[in-house]
Amino acid sequence: MTRRDTDRPRSTLSRKVRAYVSLTKPRVMELLLVTTAPTMFLAARGVPDLWLVLWTMLGGAMSAGSASAFNCYIDRDIDRLMKRTSARPLVTGELTDRQALVFSWVLGILSTAVLGFLVNWLAAALSVIAILIYVFVYTLWLKRRTPQNIVWGGSAGCMPVLIGWAGVTGTLTWTPVVLFMVIFLWTPPHYWPLSMKYRDDYDAADVPMLAVVRGRTVVGLQVVLYAWATLVCSLLLIPVGHMGPLYTVVALAGGIWFVVESHRLYSRAIQHVEHVHPMRVFHSSITYLTLLFIAVGIDPLLPQVFRF
Repeated sequence: MTRRDTDRPRSTLSRKVRAYVSLTKPRVMELLLVTTAPTMFLAARGVPDLWLVLWTMLGGAMSAGSASAFNCYIDRDIDRLMKRTSARPLVTGELTDRQALVFSWVLGILSTAVLGFLVNWLAAALSVIAILIYVFVYTLWLKRRTPQNIVWGGSAGCMPVLIGWAGVTGTLTWTPVVLFMVIFLWTPPHYWPLSMKYRDDYDAADVPMLAVVRGRTVVGLQVVLYAWATLVCSLLLIPVGHMGPLYTVVALAGGIWFVVESHRLYSRAIQHVEHVHPMRVFHSSITYLTLLFIAVGIDPLLPQVFRF
């Protein structure tokens, strides 16, 4: 057997692994996990048990991956019609429908087991709810029926903060609810600019995204309104979560920056500028949320640091 012959099975296995990983939508998963760990630090008011953080993050990642894989399986027909999703493994044939469906179920069951046995069963139950919302509420019910799909379906992406908080405390309070609402209000102005860029894709697939149904002016206005709502909600965490100066400064400065970027998008839209650059708001929203949750995680550590 030649070296080329031995390398071929390895390359095939490597492609399969990459295909399965792509089903989990790693970039989406990363963003979800960015909100989980800082919430656990806030819940512990310091450094939580790091093994607990590890198992919560692992279970959460598997849960998010399962939901995304189910989404890829259900949406495989419209993915074939959109350029943005044309490289997904069920479109290219790298994986069969059966392989994707089995992988989705296995990952979901394993995530529930990891969270249930190694974290607690409240965190596991919240994880199952998140999968159900993403699969049934967003993918099967809302996505192809209403331009409000991302508003209500996006609540699945808010669940990691509840899971993280429950993982540490075993309960839920108003603090994680406020964090939930921050992400809930942030999701539309994060995702709608992306739908503006890929409007033709969604139109071709007959998915009624707001940019398809109402146009970019309406999208721009909605982005502004939701950005303002996100800023206001983030400030509610200061009294509710007893946040300190670091979080206050980041929430104010980051929120104002996010709002300004949103207003810039809307201004270009109502002026009928040919290129409104919606991805600028999309990328800004990711940076904003990341910085906000870094502040959520670091803020409760500062009193302990300065105590010494």
